[in-house]
Amino acid sequence: MCGIAGKLLFEPEGRVARADIEAMLRPIAHRGPDGQGIYLDDNAGLGHCRLSIIDLSTGDQPMANEDETVWIVFNGEIYNFKPLREDLLSRGHVFRSRSDTEVIIHLYEEYGADCVRHLRGMFAFAIWDKKHRRLFAARDRVGIKPLYYCQTPDALYFASELKAIITDPAVSREISLPALRQFFSFFYLPGEDTLFRSVRKLLPGHYLLAEDGKISFRRYWDLQFTHQRWGQSFEETVEELDGLLAATVRDHMMADVPVGILLSGGVDSSAVLSYAVQGTAKKVKTFTVGFDGGQVVDERPFARLVARRFGTEHYDLSITAEDFWNFLPAYAWHMEEPVCEPPAVALYYVSRFARQHVKVLLSGEGGDEAFAGYPNYPNMLRLDRIRSALGPLARPTGAAAALVGALFGMARVQRYGTALGRPLADCYFSRTSSPSTFFNRSAQRFFTPEFLAASAPLSAPNTMAELLRPAADWPLLNQMLYADTKTWLPDDLLIKADKITMANSLELRVPLLDHVVLEFAASLPPEFKVKGKQTKRVLKAAFAKVLPEAVLARKKAGFPVPYENWLRRELKGKVEDVLCSPRAASRGYYRNGAVSRLLQADSLHGSYAKEMFSLLALELWHREFIDRSTCSSV
Repeated sequence: MCGIAGKLLFEPEGRVARADIEAMLRPIAHRGPDGQGIYLDDNAGLGHCRLSIIDLSTGDQPMANEDETVWIVFNGEIYNFKPLREDLLSRGHVFRSRSDTEVIIHLYEEYGADCVRHLRGMFAFAIWDKKHRRLFAARDRVGIKPLYYCQTPDALYFASELKAIITDPAVSREISLPALRQFFSFFYLPGEDTLFRSVRKLLPGHYLLAEDGKISFRRYWDLQFTHQRWGQSFEETVEELDGLLAATVRDHMMADVPVGILLSGGVDSSAVLSYAVQGTAKKVKTFTVGFDGGQVVDERPFARLVARRFGTEHYDLSITAEDFWNFLPAYAWHMEEPVCEPPAVALYYVSRFARQHVKVLLSGEGGDEAFAGYPNYPNMLRLDRIRSALGPLARPTGAAAALVGALFGMARVQRYGTALGRPLADCYFSRTSSPSTFFNRSAQRFFTPEFLAASAPLSAPNTMAELLRPAADWPLLNQMLYADTKTWLPDDLLIKADKITMANSLELRVPLLDHVVLEFAASLPPEFKVKGKQTKRVLKAAFAKVLPEAVLARKKAGFPVPYENWLRRELKGKVEDVLCSPRAASRGYYRNGAVSRLLQADSLHGSYAKEMFSLLALELWHREFIDRSTCSSV
């Protein structure tokens, strides 16, 4: 795992200065504290900071082929690099290292841009083809590793993190108000947008080519829901999935440094651990974070149970409200986007602790998105059955239910009433948002007219309608899974997973998001994933052979953090000091008194913690990325 950065001047006679690449690497040095490298070739410059995981002695980057006509900077891991290497050797390619990085170079020589189709892993990389004066950059299929880029009239910039790009004075820091409106709708930024108008994210499953002053983009992979396994029995599918997961986790254990497991005590991380211990004779180390006081489910007892079951060397820790608050400025700096993801704070502390013992962690992230583990899936399916039964009465019935829910403070009734009788794109922005959330239903009262007018071009329903167009004929469950895999998963969960663990120079791997596992899940009939109130059926059945019943039967807790209580109790004064400050009011987004009224409403009703954290994250983001003249670590 590493950090990459680079710059390509469109003028062939131009010269990229070493100082420019050094400046880009400086704010992302935490991604690779084991070494830095720079390659310059007239109008092109590549930079790399290395976290050594595989081939510790000869894996330095930027790396070149034998005649130094192809150069690469690479962030990630390629889990099938050994068979790929053997095939390339048989084709006459000559290797100078045993790293997965060099495999990509020779794949590019062999297949050009199609090299990405051969890779199984998580990656973001850029290749400078010296002979053709071409830059080729790609991001993995699911979006596990980030890649940002910026195109100015004179140059193309790219980097693992946004902050590396904006070190250059030529890159504008103008805020995109339509993107900000998207944040208020989704609580994160879906798709290509960042809050900077000039900087974008390369989409998962895409690559870019820059040649002769022109930049083109192409999608090389998309998740397709097929009928491939609809004829199999449930039992046959469970057996096949068990074998696939065992092999996938074994591949993800590959490293030349210590590997541990991020253990929540939930089904997915416990199952990843069960497969991990099968593939190694070494004692596996596991790590858990919890909270005292009974305000949320404490994961630690469940994690300890699983750790004893599999004989791990187990560690856990607890964090406080003060710990939570103290990290928030650094949260804004590391996340780079005002994502509403309070569990990221807990992840920071547990990964910081784990880094004292290991350099790589595996987690159970992704099982819910691949195999439908969230309760909103059966809830929406039930709603769809009601909609079908009501026929033309669905819309007026839904409107009446939404009104009753709003009048009597019944959020769930209001949410499902709003959704009844409406297209999926109108009622299901993604797993985290809907038209009934506060910022959507109260936009006219909360935001200034000027902000609403300037941010109007984008809308959440339009975003989702466009995204769901290829899935229009799929079963409803598959449409929801597709939406979440394209939005919530890469732009919230995986941004959190990458940025926060790399803040501690720690590599996080997510075997349940291996694209082969995702494609397997997408080939199953919907009822193998959700039936009645049962979620993740086939995955839990595969895990039933190895996990304690107490873990299998426990209610889903996610990664609970008692931030709601903290924000309205222990941290209430500090939150008010930030959000009600003249500095925050000067942004021009909110009507006079709107934020104060929201905080007061939360104190009375206790239902706006997500909105409060989002406003807090946004204000801290402004202070780090807009108010500061330079972007340096907090």
